[in-house]
Amino acid sequence: EKCLLRHFSFTGFWGLVNNAGISTFGETGWLSMEKYEKFADVNLLGSIRTTLAFLPLLRKYKGRIVFMSSIIAYFTLGNGIYSMTKAAIEKFCDALRLEMKKFGVQVCIIQPGNYARSTKIQPPLSAEEIWNELSEEEKAVYNKEYVEERANFFNSILSEGSTNSNEVVDAMVDALTSPAPKARYMVAKLKEKALVFVCALCPTAVMDCILSYALSK
Repeated sequence: EKCLLRHFSFTGFWGLVNNAGISTFGETGWLSMEKYEKFADVNLLGSIRTTLAFLPLLRKYKGRIVFMSSIIAYFTLGNGIYSMTKAAIEKFCDALRLEMKKFGVQVCIIQPGNYARSTKIQPPLSAEEIWNELSEEEKAVYNKEYVEERANFFNSILSEGSTNSNEVVDAMVDALTSPAPKARYMVAKLKEKALVFVCALCPTAVMDCILSYALSK
């Protein structure tokens, strides 16, 4: 890191893209504290660490900072651990964007929909794999049939992911090079955008009913 900072101090530094991310699914009690810490460290703190390291250069050269978020920051369907980190990074970006305006630094967020087939960020998980990682307390609450239903549900979502990853790359390029970049680039299917729109408008109780129904299917 120090070597990179020394190098860019002489050559200039224009853009930073925070793209690191990992994903998994499972109900809240199924995941260990160690897993929560790992996800927070990679998806949230990793981006923050990188941003803080390069912030002096970005201010100096009036650069751009791009963060990879997700539409899952608005709602969750069995992957709350991932949603949690994306919602947090969005709030970090909101604060940073306002603070950087006075330095001429622009901060952009990319919000992809389901691109699981393109990125391979989330490999399919079998019910057996999930069951074997559950604590004895969780096994006493849930049965294997329920775990299998959840696994099939989420794996089916993964299988529907878009393979047109160039759409996300195009958004990243625009965020870095456009004279007037957007604060947020939502790159998603129409039905995914519609779900985000509904989330923004509907009361929480209504959204809970909608998402509960989706999970039950």
